[in-house]
Amino acid sequence: MNTVLQNVLARLKAFFANSKNRRLSYLVVISLIALGDFLHSGLVRRTIMFYSDIDGNVVVEDRMLRRSSDREMEIRHYVDEVLLGPASPNTALLFSRETRLNSYMYRNSVVYADLSETAALPQGGGADVFRSLLTLNEGIRRNFPYVKDVRLFIGGNAVFFEEFRGIFVNSADNSKTSP
Repeated sequence: MNTVLQNVLARLKAFFANSKNRRLSYLVVISLIALGDFLHSGLVRRTIMFYSDIDGNVVVEDRMLRRSSDREMEIRHYVDEVLLGPASPNTALLFSRETRLNSYMYRNSVVYADLSETAALPQGGGADVFRSLLTLNEGIRRNFPYVKDVRLFIGGNAVFFEEFRGIFVNSADNSKTSP
C-alpha cells in the first residue's frame, strides 16, 4: 500500500512539474467551483424591456430570478417582476403601480394572464397600452422559449388577441426571397 501511494504521489509531482498542467488544473478547479455555486444559488437571468422617460428608447434590464422546477411559477415570477417596474432611474413603468396580476395559468404551452383594470390606463411619457402589453408578451416569449402563445386579459376581458396573433404568426424568416 505504501508503494502504491508513493507511486501516485510521484506521478502527481511529475504532472504538476509542467506549468501548463498546473494552470489547466487551476482552471478546472475554478470552473467546478463556479458550476457548484451556480447550481447551488438557484438563480436564472431574465431580461425585461422598459422604455426611457426621456427619448422612449428601449432599456433592457437583467434580473436574477429564483429558478423553480415548476414552469408556471417561473413565468409568474417574471410577470410579477415586470409589474414591479424598472430599477433604473429615468425609465418608464409599463403599467401603473396599482396594476396587479388577478389570475394566471400556464397550460399546454399557453400563458393566460389576467391583469387588473388599471393596466388599461396609459402611462406618462407616451407609453400606450398596446405597446406595454406587446412588450410583456414579447418578454414572456423571449425568456421562455417553450411558451407557444400568450393570452392577456384586462379585468377578465381579452385584449389584442388578433393583433398579437398577426405579429407572432409572421416569423422573422429572411431565407425566402421576394419576386
